[in-house]
Amino acid sequence: MNTNNKPASRKLLGFLGNNAVPIMFILIIVICLPMSGFSTTFLLNEIVTRLSRNAFLILSLLIPIMAGMGLNFGMTLGAMAAEIALIFTSDWQIWGIPGIVLAMIMSIPISAVLGLVCGKLLNAAKGREMITSYIISFFMNGVYQLVVLYMMGSIIPIIHNNIKLPRGYGVRASVDLTRIRKSLDNVLAVNIAGVKIPVMTLLIIAAMCLIIVWFRRTKLGQDMRAVGQDMEVARASGIDVERTRIISIVISTVLAGLGMVIYLQNMGDMATYSSHSQIGMFCIAALLVGGASVDRASIGNVFLGVILFHTMFILAPRAGAVITGNEVIGEYFRVFVSYGVITVALVMYETKKRRAKAGMGAQLEAAQREEEGR
Repeated sequence: MNTNNKPASRKLLGFLGNNAVPIMFILIIVICLPMSGFSTTFLLNEIVTRLSRNAFLILSLLIPIMAGMGLNFGMTLGAMAAEIALIFTSDWQIWGIPGIVLAMIMSIPISAVLGLVCGKLLNAAKGREMITSYIISFFMNGVYQLVVLYMMGSIIPIIHNNIKLPRGYGVRASVDLTRIRKSLDNVLAVNIAGVKIPVMTLLIIAAMCLIIVWFRRTKLGQDMRAVGQDMEVARASGIDVERTRIISIVISTVLAGLGMVIYLQNMGDMATYSSHSQIGMFCIAALLVGGASVDRASIGNVFLGVILFHTMFILAPRAGAVITGNEVIGEYFRVFVSYGVITVALVMYETKKRRAKAGMGAQLEAAQREEEGR
């Protein structure tokens, strides 16, 4: 009887340990939901909107994880490329679907170049890719500020004064995207029981999911998985490890640029100097909330993470206002949780990694003792 219970209890403990972050968020949502007082229709509308807004961006993180490069904080570079492209399309007064398509096309070469530089730098920092990509995003943010604040309007032509700062060069703190707002989301949109479903945006996200599933089965996808499992074994098999790693970062950065265009067309406004600054952090936090780790992530983790993370984002301010009488505390709470999730998930990953190494070491020692005994 006891022997049957032990495996079951171990399985339960293993399940709880492997899914600690999603379970924690489900508990937070269960606690906050009755306090918020939101209607089901309002909540579903918000969740669907945030799902369509953020899912493509988070999908861009899957390729580098598959290649063993961890969580790509450098996706911020793709977001910057998208913002530069949208500044130009706004200045050229190209709106609606044509403006969105042109911004996506323009973002691709900029994202690819930035991804290439990032990939080469990460190859020089093997084993420290995440912290390196994080610092690279800070450095490139400085370059972006230089381009947008000083070069646009002085060196790079900007026609319209409503985009330039009053001094004649530099871009204003906010770029109005009202005329492309939800242009993509409104295509084929349907309303079901008061919930607006942006069908075209969700179809694009679904197509991206199918492309990722297909990509994993290609030769390049198999090479990335081999590199992610063991670089030295992959190298011995004839795979160009460095090139494969660079390609994974380039693909991720390009996809992040496309995702940022989808994100900003939904928002209808672009904070020129800050829209990209937290995008990587929140996307990575959402992926980790979905149960992903540094070396393992699936499409299911993306959608579960978006739903749980952004449901908490919707509920926390109202719940904070009910508990404390101050809605600002709810805002602080959700920012605190987003950073806390990343910290907890990384600590758990490192703990599991060390335990696995310790277990392997114990097995090797036991095997050596058996051989010596013989």
